[in-house]
Amino acid sequence: MIEIAGNSFDLNDPLVQVALAGGGVLVLFFVLLIMAVRAAGTSAKMTAPLMQQIGLLGQHVQQLGSGQEQLRGGLQMVSDTQANTQTQVIQTVEARLASVQQQMQDRLADNAMRSARAMAEMQQQMKDSLHGSSKQTTTSLTQLQERLAVIDKAQDNITKLSGDVLSLQDILSNKQTRGAFGEIQLRDIVSKALPKDSYALQHTLSNGKRADCLIHLPNPPGPIVIDSKFPLEAYEALRNAKTDWALKDAVAKMKTAVTKHISDISEKYIIEGETADGALMFLPSEAVYAELHANFPELVRKGFDARVWIVSPTTCMATLNTMRAILKDARMREQAGEIRKTLKMLHRDVEIVVERVDKLNTHFGQARADLDGISTAAERAGKRAERLDNFDFEELSPDEPANVVPLAKPER
Repeated sequence: MIEIAGNSFDLNDPLVQVALAGGGVLVLFFVLLIMAVRAAGTSAKMTAPLMQQIGLLGQHVQQLGSGQEQLRGGLQMVSDTQANTQTQVIQTVEARLASVQQQMQDRLADNAMRSARAMAEMQQQMKDSLHGSSKQTTTSLTQLQERLAVIDKAQDNITKLSGDVLSLQDILSNKQTRGAFGEIQLRDIVSKALPKDSYALQHTLSNGKRADCLIHLPNPPGPIVIDSKFPLEAYEALRNAKTDWALKDAVAKMKTAVTKHISDISEKYIIEGETADGALMFLPSEAVYAELHANFPELVRKGFDARVWIVSPTTCMATLNTMRAILKDARMREQAGEIRKTLKMLHRDVEIVVERVDKLNTHFGQARADLDGISTAAERAGKRAERLDNFDFEELSPDEPANVVPLAKPER
């Protein structure tokens, strides 16, 4: 390897060897030239051949110069090619490095975005989970508060109900207040089942006795009395009896109390000619009513014999509905004459309507006939107008008489 003017040349390269051979020939030329000059003085005859050889040597030198120039151009081309190759290699490497760097940046950015997205989703899930837990906790606390409020309200209702039960016990423990309780319940049932003008509360009869309620039924059966009775002491003794002796005593008290109530109602509220031949004893307790019909049928039969019928709130409502139907039927019978009069007037109104409809049909028939006549006249007039319109264009047949007025010739 040799380096000339900053360029490196390999001795094994053919171009370099040719260049070195050319340089050697050039040196040989100069040597021969020197020898020729020295020999010039020796022999003049040898000048011409020597000049010829010098010309040949000049041509060879020129050819060597051309070869050297070609060698220089080839070396320059090789150098340029090598430089271009190095530049392309460097550019390719730089491009690949840039591509690899861009791919790495893209992958890093993608990984960063995925990581950020995953973190955001995880944060959102945690936020939703925390929000859901908070909402569920709030809902649970709200429901708990509502249930506690319901429990407090129920506790208040229980306390109030306990007070009401105590008040009811206080009311039922006194005969007067117990009687007022039965009267109030009877009044409520009667007011819901019957019209206001069909009964009277606390009505005084001709014998001076005051009935809890008097139903104004028509004859028969006539006005009937409903009186409220409540044998509570005997019933409680019967329910609280623990021994046979206590049970026997409670049964006797029950029979005595109910028998007395039946007798009082039969004697006080059944008056011949003023009231019906029977009365109703209202028991404001379904339990007492069921006890009588289940275990004391003889008391129920005794009431039937005395024409006193025992009713409870339920059976009293059914009985009053039956009485309401009786009252409605009686009032309809009372209004039968008025109903017949109204029906007669309604029949006359219907006859007047029928007569007026017949007259209206007559007018409609006359109007229909007039319309038919008008239609016929209009059709006839239309045909005549059509004949007049086509008069100038028709030809008269020879058989038809000429209805044309002849024109008279002028006299001369």
